[in-house]
Amino acid sequence: MKKTIFATLLILGLPALIQPVQSQNEFKGKYIFSEIGGPGVILSVNFDSRFKNGERLGLGYRVGAGFGVGEFKAGTADEKYYGYGYGYGYDYAYAYRTRTYYTIPVGLNYVFGKKHSPNTFEIGAGTTLLTRKVALYHYGYAKPGYLIGHLQFMYRRVPVNGGFSFRIGLTPIIGTSGDLFPMAAVGFGYIF
Repeated sequence: MKKTIFATLLILGLPALIQPVQSQNEFKGKYIFSEIGGPGVILSVNFDSRFKNGERLGLGYRVGAGFGVGEFKAGTADEKYYGYGYGYGYDYAYAYRTRTYYTIPVGLNYVFGKKHSPNTFEIGAGTTLLTRKVALYHYGYAKPGYLIGHLQFMYRRVPVNGGFSFRIGLTPIIGTSGDLFPMAAVGFGYIF
């Protein structure tokens, strides 16, 4: 009885399984990739697409989720901590603890290239929301904040009909203090 029910469900569900396989051949220009460095700070997973469906080139957007690691003030002036700290004695030093914070990079980009070539170039800009107030990417004075800006100058290898893709390039970061900080990024993903 169970085998009959399973076989019936399999036969009825087979068209639903075949349909996605047929639609996979239709290129939609959607790009899912992991990126080390760049606007996600340490590591991020991103979705990238063109505003015009089915295109590899032109104006588009990206949105992602990532994380970073930083040191955050954890104590008060009364807490004794023998390690990090400023002052005349350890009795008045603040405790700093390493904590993870999450990032949400969003941005606009434009992809240049020849229509039938997998080699493309991306220029973009955007902002990254930080889930903790962090002092990131600064020269000297550290002003903590919840936002950093980013620029992108990336080489992208994007197959004409979709598939494995990678990207590498420069992603200068505008830190929480307003300083421009040189950064690089590399990403691997799949375009469909």
